Amino acid sequence: MIELVGVSKRYGQNYALRDVSLAVPEGRTTVLIGQSGCGKSTLLRLVNGLIAPDAGQVLIDGRPLQPDNLRTTRHRMGYVIQEGGLFPHLTARANICLLGRHLGRPPEQLAARVAELAELVHLRPALLERYPRELSGGQRQRVSLMRALLLNPDVLLLDEPLGALDPIIRRKLQTELREIFRQLGKTVLLVTHDLAEAGYFGDTIALLRAGELVQVGSMQDLVARPAETFVTSFVQAQRALVDLQADAS
Repeated sequence: MIELVGVSKRYGQNYALRDVSLAVPEGRTTVLIGQSGCGKSTLLRLVNGLIAPDAGQVLIDGRPLQPDNLRTTRHRMGYVIQEGGLFPHLTARANICLLGRHLGRPPEQLAARVAELAELVHLRPALLERYPRELSGGQRQRVSLMRALLLNPDVLLLDEPLGALDPIIRRKLQTELREIFRQLGKTVLLVTHDLAEAGYFGDTIALLRAGELVQVGSMQDLVARPAETFVTSFVQAQRALVDLQADAS
């Protein structure tokens, strides 16, 4: 469904992405991982059409993403940005329904969809009338996911969806989110900096370094069959961080 072919994106003289080619399998979860500034979020924004590549193509169902099909393609994608991106002056319900109302969906249809999604993400209906500041971090993330799922998109794009949460809430939401992915069978492209989280969610993991794709495969591929020494160093550094955190606790 989604394919990047020789995609490059540059800001001034600096490459955010350089000659990246990646196929995202339909109905599966692909995780983008790498150090800060490696191009993960840039790649996600390219897929969503928020920015355009300087070279190469982004293909959706074999068609290049371009101005004449950008709007309709975006409506097939649910996008969860870092820390949720909810509008603070709107209630949770209004945040969720914003695009649906803009597209003229009937109020009764939106109400039924919101009720369905609240059950899916385990959010109490009473919380839908609260403003983002009145919700916990985990509740805000559930609302952000509901907003992304409102139009029943084919694709889910998630940029560090759980990055700002404390470890206990994060672990609970990881479990719930993976179950939602499996239940809905969506094509998912997810960004994280956490290798353990990548392994938990990802059918396929794509490791980037300084805007270039280093290795694509399963977690087992990265651990047992690293493409180069950087892959081994990255895996070992993540393991060392987990061990350090365990020792500190």
